[in-house]
Amino acid sequence: MSHSTIRTDSWHLSPTPEQQQALMLTLQEYRSFCRDLVGVVNAHWTTIANAKSRCSEVEKLIHKTSKNPNPKYRYFGKRFYKFPSYLRRAAIEFSIGQVSSFLTRYQRWQSGIRSRKDAKPPKLNRNTGCYPSLYKKQCIKFSECLTVAEIKVWNGSDWVWTKVAISRKRGRHLLGNAEMKSPALIVNRKGCKLSVPFKIEPAKKEGNCVCSVDIGINTLATVSIVYPDGTVTARKFIHPSVNIDRRDKRLSRIRKKARLTKNLYKGFCSTWYRKARQYNRNIAQQSSKQIVDFATEHGASVIVFEQLKGWRPKGGRKGSTLKQRFHGWLHRALVNLTQQKFAEAGGKTEFVYPRGTSSFAFDGSGKIKRSKKNYSLATFSSGKQYNCDLSASYNIGARYWAKKLKLTRRNDGQLDDGKSSSSKRRTPVTLSVLWDREAPTTAT
Repeated sequence: MSHSTIRTDSWHLSPTPEQQQALMLTLQEYRSFCRDLVGVVNAHWTTIANAKSRCSEVEKLIHKTSKNPNPKYRYFGKRFYKFPSYLRRAAIEFSIGQVSSFLTRYQRWQSGIRSRKDAKPPKLNRNTGCYPSLYKKQCIKFSECLTVAEIKVWNGSDWVWTKVAISRKRGRHLLGNAEMKSPALIVNRKGCKLSVPFKIEPAKKEGNCVCSVDIGINTLATVSIVYPDGTVTARKFIHPSVNIDRRDKRLSRIRKKARLTKNLYKGFCSTWYRKARQYNRNIAQQSSKQIVDFATEHGASVIVFEQLKGWRPKGGRKGSTLKQRFHGWLHRALVNLTQQKFAEAGGKTEFVYPRGTSSFAFDGSGKIKRSKKNYSLATFSSGKQYNCDLSASYNIGARYWAKKLKLTRRNDGQLDDGKSSSSKRRTPVTLSVLWDREAPTTAT
């Protein structure tokens, strides 16, 4: 059974100046409605929280109908004339979420669950940067070829329909297993666009191999295809050196300027910091796509990473650039993006115990020695020289199979010696463990 997932595409609009003004007025009108509604929901939260339908309970307070001729707050009917019903319900759901979140955080603060002892109590934020949800066929209509969107907008005096051209969009609407949901209207200084969510039900990947990934400093990602018998059929080094050099060039400019500045003021080198962050984001996006494409190409159903969440690296010796390089390490960003993209493709992401994957040779010969001149070069105890990141990627894949085949203890990635304590030193799982497991079968 496949699990559905939600992914969002940005569809850029090309409105005329008059249409852009109407879209901006629509956003301002919606935010004003939400700002006023938050106070009403907060004042009547006890009744609303216990109601069978929270949305209907709020509508009774603000909306006049034949069955509800005298709502308590007639202000909304006068101030927001002919406000669309579907936008009203979207604003109600948003306001309920705002108040519920505030009260939860306030109760946690009252009970003493705080980030600091002197933490101030949370405040109810009424001026939120929310965007209106446009329900299909009620607030927005698309043409058959999806090149034009007809949107209901506020022109300052009335709600009218206007046709806006769609200039650019992604390709998720072309997928056979994707269902388009109601978009949100995004209007800001950068332009106008639609945030279109899609419900995707990917087919579950079936395969008898995994794609193991070692994320490092010298090489951004080293990936290998590992089978349960210890066979490695493909490997790849992913290291976008051009973008990394461009990012490091910006960071070196910041470092040189900081040495000439006595007091670092707020916004110091903000332009270069912004560009470095954008390079990092681009590197993570491109590299995660290469990992997913590599795994899909070779039929891997699982991508395996080391479990390094929360790990804090050491800074190195005095004068070393290791600390600066760790600041640009993209481990979490790369893992999160890969996990999202592979889940959309129907794959699964797993994590293994990290200790010893890089420091032990994949052939089972023991600990390795790294070259001081080239830290990526490893020398095994047998004298064999090999790439350290490549050896680590083999061991990561082996630990996944050893865990699945129940060859290891629970979480520490070491061989299971039985219930009784063993006198021999426990060795972390390497690729050779899978070879040893298959050796008797091969001999027969």
